[in-house]
Amino acid sequence: MGTGPEAFYLPLDDHTYEPTAATESPWDSRAQHGGPPSALLGHVIDQAAGPGLRMGRISVDFLAPIPRLPARVEVTTLRPGRSVHLTQADMIIDGRTAVTARAWHIATGPTPPVRGEPVAPPALPAPAGKDPFAGRADWGYGRAIEWRFVRGGFTALGAAQVWTRVRIPLVAGEKLTGAARALIVADSANGLSAVLPMDEWLSIPPTMTATLLRHSEGEWTYMDCGTELSDDGLGLSRAVLSDAEGRLGEVAQPLLVRRR
Repeated sequence: MGTGPEAFYLPLDDHTYEPTAATESPWDSRAQHGGPPSALLGHVIDQAAGPGLRMGRISVDFLAPIPRLPARVEVTTLRPGRSVHLTQADMIIDGRTAVTARAWHIATGPTPPVRGEPVAPPALPAPAGKDPFAGRADWGYGRAIEWRFVRGGFTALGAAQVWTRVRIPLVAGEKLTGAARALIVADSANGLSAVLPMDEWLSIPPTMTATLLRHSEGEWTYMDCGTELSDDGLGLSRAVLSDAEGRLGEVAQPLLVRRR
């Protein structure tokens, strides 16, 4: 990143975070991409969960455009438990809730006798030799992540396969976790696999759900993304998340599809 932001968020106090330019949406420089808020809420929920529990699913609802303004995060335990635990986190900006997330944590246990055969993703390709953003070199969120495409690209339509590496911490002064690496990029499934030109069509995901089998063991997260559209203006983007060892989980995003 060179002289770029030190993290996606700067902590102002125990519950308030200031978004940096690394959260910048490609559509509006005053707004945040959905990935960093999803990861921040997941991170805060993770910190509130008890020992021996791991996040198995998180659903993130985007209630409005997310301004790049300081946000207060409030956490509520909805269903406490030692085996399964449900938590909600709300991102409140300028007096209103902009994003809300609910996450189930599940207790870890002994290794089962059968785990299934791991499916290894394609090998990590060499770095891209040209600007992958089609002239948007100043796009904060895009620059905060290294993207290496196996198939597709930001200027290509249709399915995409890409390795991603988050370059900076989620929160300044805190180590980037495997769960945060996955959630920072998970909301990109729709944009990576769009089947209609984005300058002519809106493709808006009001929510994103990630189901996680395990957390990433390395810096790189692989996404195998695809989008399908219905004949009445809806769509569905999905992605399989992996690392070098195999599958991490899955992402699903319903879409509102309209001509601009």
